[in-house]
Amino acid sequence: MLNPRLQEILSAAGKVVVAGKDGPVGKHNGVLHVGVDLGTAYTVVVALNEDMIPVAGAYRFAQVVRDGVVVDFHGAIQLVRELKTLVEARLEVKLTSAASAYPPGVALAEVRATGHVLEGAGLECSKLVDEATAAATLLQIDKGVVLDVGGGTTKLAVVRNGKVIHTADEPTGGTHFSLVIAGALHIPFMDAEKKKTDRRHQAELFMIIRPVMEKVGTIVARHIAGYKVDTIYLVGGTARFPGIEGVIEEVTGIKTIIPGDPLFVTPVGIAMHN
Repeated sequence: MLNPRLQEILSAAGKVVVAGKDGPVGKHNGVLHVGVDLGTAYTVVVALNEDMIPVAGAYRFAQVVRDGVVVDFHGAIQLVRELKTLVEARLEVKLTSAASAYPPGVALAEVRATGHVLEGAGLECSKLVDEATAAATLLQIDKGVVLDVGGGTTKLAVVRNGKVIHTADEPTGGTHFSLVIAGALHIPFMDAEKKKTDRRHQAELFMIIRPVMEKVGTIVARHIAGYKVDTIYLVGGTARFPGIEGVIEEVTGIKTIIPGDPLFVTPVGIAMHN
């Protein structure tokens, strides 16, 4: 059961980010906390007000990053600039700074590249935080595991007494789901990506991609061995696929829950660092 504060934040994120340029804009007094999540599949820009409630945002599917590495630097800058412009137009305020994030274990040079993308898009990079820690910042859990399954990698943070004591990151995520679907159905990757996110096809695709979900579960089980864990909090865009939490719970033997719309947990947590 989510606490009321977290429910309010994630509900607001769904309203102002998913709705896009025609959606509602939350109340703010000009004090904004901005987060940019450069994901393997989705890039998200979200702005929070002084109470840390999302007031506007925008997101788009794009493959400018692979496994935490910016592979299309100019494309990433252009994408962030476009999303920033959309958010600014909705808020009628110029965004000047933002926090961003990186997967745990990424080389320092690549972490800096993420900051350079923001600077190229006209944003001062106020802070860079690892993605799993960003998600844990929003969830405010005392103990457990934050599991962020993104487009290209599975990231996790073990939390004890409210502090992150261990992080890890391994390849395997939504992109792998799409690759398996493309291979099984003999269709192009982008067609597989669209089919994967279409609720009309997800039930029939479940058994095709279940082995990849099980691999995610084994990654988690290996990294949390030796830690006392009673709950896994599953976030990230890939966690939107119905049934994934049940597979993770079955493989790990640990209760697994999805807090609200999992795509926006990490971006909002990033923004809280700005």
